[in-house]
Amino acid sequence: MTKIFNSPSKYVQGPGELGRLADYVAPLGSRPLVLNTRSGRERVGVLVDDGLDAGSLAPLDVDFNGECSQGEVDRLEAIARDADCDVVIGVGGGKTLDTAKACAYQLGAPVVICPTIASSDAPCSALSVLYTDEGEFDRYLFLPANPNVVVMDTRVIAASPVRLTVSGMGDALATYFEAKATHDSDGSTCAGGKGGLAALSLAKLCYDTLMADGVKAKVALEAGTLTPAVEHIIEANTLLSGIGFESSGLAAAHAIHNGLTRLPECHPYFHGEKVAFGTLAQLVLADAPTDQLEEVLGFCIEVGLPVTLGELGVESLTRDRALLVAEAACAPGDTMGNMPFDVTPEMVADAILAADALGHYYLD
Repeated sequence: MTKIFNSPSKYVQGPGELGRLADYVAPLGSRPLVLNTRSGRERVGVLVDDGLDAGSLAPLDVDFNGECSQGEVDRLEAIARDADCDVVIGVGGGKTLDTAKACAYQLGAPVVICPTIASSDAPCSALSVLYTDEGEFDRYLFLPANPNVVVMDTRVIAASPVRLTVSGMGDALATYFEAKATHDSDGSTCAGGKGGLAALSLAKLCYDTLMADGVKAKVALEAGTLTPAVEHIIEANTLLSGIGFESSGLAAAHAIHNGLTRLPECHPYFHGEKVAFGTLAQLVLADAPTDQLEEVLGFCIEVGLPVTLGELGVESLTRDRALLVAEAACAPGDTMGNMPFDVTPEMVADAILAADALGHYYLD
């Protein structure tokens, strides 16, 4: 039984760290491809440029087209090769960062990840989630290595819309429950082996941090401040959840998220918002104790994460459509198999519908 623990080579977190970007990039290459969205460039482009100006670097700025698809990764790889780029820098949110990681992998180059939001646990992982050009889940692309450097400028992240950090809490909320399910089933992890005690402990710390600091962080962010609670939640959303999920395993919550991408109404909602509902459905599926369900439901309601399908844009979900989601969630290549008992699409459909009803019960 091989246990594998994955992590980025270096994780840096603090206010103003984008201003030191050259310190982290220069040891890796001299011709970086900088991937960002147009709106992201307007927001932090000057900070990135100033941070790179401190070194003898010749950056090439390229706009991200908006979807982490195989076609987009291939397009960026071709641009990077034509320009002799030897390092990739991803700046922005989850899909931009996953695309940067996949591009660097195909290019055979190192990658520096610079999140401008804390909306998911994507930055630290050796994984890119690929979608179709239409936004439906395609597949997981498992990468041979984690990012070389992850740079979290917390002043930038704290200035992002609060909903994005709350979404990151939704993604992080699943970490411990999926890790525990995988541990109990002796399932395989995204790192390619079995989970160990270190990663499971980090997953539990992730959950404990959310419960201790999540509400305080949301209130602080709404007041436009960067407090210790905000720093803790940024670390939980990114590092603790990133290592926790990758080295401990995914289970029903993310599989249900992937199934929800089959519903067009869900497409405008953030990854972590859908994962939060998937976490509730996993707890229902596993017949979690009432006090645990109430703690998770109370947390979601207090910070503003969805606990009903209506909050994800699904006004009415028939059983047939619930089965459509459930069948996708139970696909052979997905992570439902890490639950510590046999699961059928019918069981998942029941859990989804029951979780929705439970959310309405506590909201009403």
